[in-house]
Amino acid sequence: MPDVNELSSTPRTQLGRHRERARSDRAALFDVLDAALICHLGFVAADGTPVVLPTGFGVAGDTLYLHGSVAARPLVVGPSQTVCVTVTLLDGIVLARSTFHHSMNYRSAVVFGVPRLLTDPAEKLRALEAVTEHLAPGQWAATRTPTRRELAATSVLALSLLEASVKVRSGPPIDEPSDVADGGWAGVLPVTSAYGEPVTAPDVPAGVPVPSRIRERSWGVARARAAEPSGG
Repeated sequence: MPDVNELSSTPRTQLGRHRERARSDRAALFDVLDAALICHLGFVAADGTPVVLPTGFGVAGDTLYLHGSVAARPLVVGPSQTVCVTVTLLDGIVLARSTFHHSMNYRSAVVFGVPRLLTDPAEKLRALEAVTEHLAPGQWAATRTPTRRELAATSVLALSLLEASVKVRSGPPIDEPSDVADGGWAGVLPVTSAYGEPVTAPDVPAGVPVPSRIRERSWGVARARAAEPSGG
């Protein structure tokens, strides 16, 4: 019996280069997805054109959900068409003593599969809740849910996370011994992102405060990222 905690190993998910950077624990996949807000959906359009588009997403269990307008091109995929979803988090620029050994510290995930177009309204609502909560925790319960008309105008794809790979690079540059002997600086320039101060919409009545769930996330995430090790 396969280990449910292990990532799948298929010809599409096996790394061809730097296999030592692969992560086999399925928890690593969820760590990358939890930290990312944007993914890229790749597919082949009906006219044969390859398309890769950025979009928001959500995760519930072992399913990745993507949403868009009913008229949107990226969610118009044919039956049995395989898509590829990628997520990349940039953690640092690796500055070596030679241009050849320059690199990046990153965490990335690639998911392959045949998506399922959701048609059941209740299932679509659960999926949209996952997408909303991934982007802005607490907003689903605090705001109006989609109307029937809005739900009908929204396409939602469900993609299994069964076939996926994760690749991670961290740490300092790896220079040639001769370059190290020659001296000179090398290291990592960390790359981070943080939430800024919330900007209230102009049509919000005077005196209405920023909800604590938003302010706390802004401050909390910024503090957490500032405390992360700078080595990438």
